[in-house]
Amino acid sequence: MERGSKRGSDGRRTTPPGAVRRRFDQFAAEVAKFGAVGTAGLLVNLLVFNLVRHTTDLQVVRASVVATVVAICTNYIGFRYFTYRDRDKSGRTKELTLFLLFSAVGLVIENGVLYAATYGFGLDSPLQSNVFKFVGIGVATLFRFWSYRTWVFRALPAREAVASAEAFLEELPEGGAIPGRRGQRQRVG
Repeated sequence: MERGSKRGSDGRRTTPPGAVRRRFDQFAAEVAKFGAVGTAGLLVNLLVFNLVRHTTDLQVVRASVVATVVAICTNYIGFRYFTYRDRDKSGRTKELTLFLLFSAVGLVIENGVLYAATYGFGLDSPLQSNVFKFVGIGVATLFRFWSYRTWVFRALPAREAVASAEAFLEELPEGGAIPGRRGQRQRVG
């Protein structure tokens, strides 16, 4: 049985309400921080895209790739030192390699949307390019959020164990008796 979970009357595992709330709050904070860094990256991406597009002779998708690469670099700094600063820092080479790998997949998703709009449908005005660049960023962001939190910036195992233990301790009745152990008092803490 998982730590911090109990079996309900129907035999299914249930998680204490405090633990569920804490996990939701942690997830909401992570989403907010990811969104803050992502918004900064979005602004960098669109600014560089329009700057390159209007000051050079690069084609629209190439200008977008340049902008995406610049945004990826700024986003790594934001994710490592703000969003996921409390995550495992032991394997920086592996972390950076995975970040670049998943960012490259996101780059393909993002610019694939722009490529399809530009060359598949002939939608190449500055406004249309920005709209499809923005749509591509949105789709790629969903992939990036999942991949970064799952594979790149992994949670420290000890932190998860501490959270589970704290949730278990919060659910103990007064006096510290462990449920299911009649006549025995276990000292906890």
